[in-house]
Amino acid sequence: MSGLESLGHALAFAVGAGINLYATVLVLGLAARFDWVDVPGTLEPVGSAWVIGGAAALYLIEFLADKIPWIDSLWDAIHTLVRPIGAAVIAVAALGPASPGMEVAAGLLGAAIGASTHAAKAGTRLAVNASPEPATNIAVSLLEDGFVVGLVLLLLTHPLLGLALAVAALVSVVVLLAVLFRLVTRRRRRREPTIS
Repeated sequence: MSGLESLGHALAFAVGAGINLYATVLVLGLAARFDWVDVPGTLEPVGSAWVIGGAAALYLIEFLADKIPWIDSLWDAIHTLVRPIGAAVIAVAALGPASPGMEVAAGLLGAAIGASTHAAKAGTRLAVNASPEPATNIAVSLLEDGFVVGLVLLLLTHPLLGLALAVAALVSVVVLLAVLFRLVTRRRRRREPTIS
């Protein structure tokens, strides 16, 4: 893999980490531990029993918290810094051996991607929480979990397909963030008193 291909692959993991960091680490850890696929040597530490156990425990907490309206938004608020930092670390580790400049680029881009996907997830959840019934919240949460696990597995087994899916998801996130931004600014304009 060339340097740019490795960077693209590494950044695709950041998409998943921004949505669900613990599921991303858990799948990467299990893949490394049980040799499902070859993972870069720099990702082998996630195959540690301690990392897998910690990621599994935190994923279980997130899985449950994500199904409860408003608790999920509180959980997302707590993870506003955690997910982007985790995405940056995963992007750098997944990059493999690289120059310091490439590692810095992967870290910065990984954090930006993780922050973007996290913001889209948190914003979507706030919109879903406005719905009076819990079924929508549970369905959205299960879709997010399935997407992240599927994305990471696809990246590990079919990197080009996984990368294409990650790029499509990232484009969708940018569009979603633009729509959410417009909705918020429209709502603010309506609330502001007009001065005559």
